[in-house]
Amino acid sequence: MHKRGHSVHTILQGKRLIAFDLDGTLIDSVPDLAVGVQRALQEVGRSAPSESQVRDWVGNGAQVLVERALTWSLGNAPEAALQQSAYEAFMRHYGAAPNALTTLYPEVFEALHALHDAGYQLALITNKPERFIAPILSHFDLLPLFVATVGGDSLAEKKPSPLPLLHIAETLDIAPSVSVMVGDSRHDIAAGKAAGFTTIALPYGYNHGDPIEQSQPDLLVSSLRELIA
Repeated sequence: MHKRGHSVHTILQGKRLIAFDLDGTLIDSVPDLAVGVQRALQEVGRSAPSESQVRDWVGNGAQVLVERALTWSLGNAPEAALQQSAYEAFMRHYGAAPNALTTLYPEVFEALHALHDAGYQLALITNKPERFIAPILSHFDLLPLFVATVGGDSLAEKKPSPLPLLHIAETLDIAPSVSVMVGDSRHDIAAGKAAGFTTIALPYGYNHGDPIEQSQPDLLVSSLRELIA
């Protein structure tokens, strides 16, 4: 496993697959998501939320993000037609520039390359719509590192369901017992636990304002760099 002299954190020893969340784990995408939400709500005649508000709403996919923004603006849940109009507007505005303000978190690029070079199979499991995955990873020169990716609309269920994780493990013919889920939210940790993956959490992302340690991951690290000794 550990090729080219890389040594890794003890929790990764004997593992084969490392699955990563995207938003809040590898990238800080809230600035671009906020612009998409703000423009979408303005388009449907509603007041626009702040970036800090959007930060607390991220994590359950684009439909839920738009629904939370509309509920905040309306004071109650949106009707289906308004929800659909705002969702379509969000997908159009966000899709036009998903990388304008988005940044990689510190040491992500180096850590992913080191883990890839160490022989691990790397996968991406996000609740973000699938169409945005390749453009974003390509923008940061990370796409070739991943052997498989799953978006929030790729399968019948998304995190916190274990289905995307089990789908990746089955596709790659790797047992959950030698697989790891790395994420920043309770949905990542819940999905990992339910799938039988080892779970690693990062505290800097989007967890609806709650400390990620409340989800009791197997390991909490402040940076992906800590996975490389």
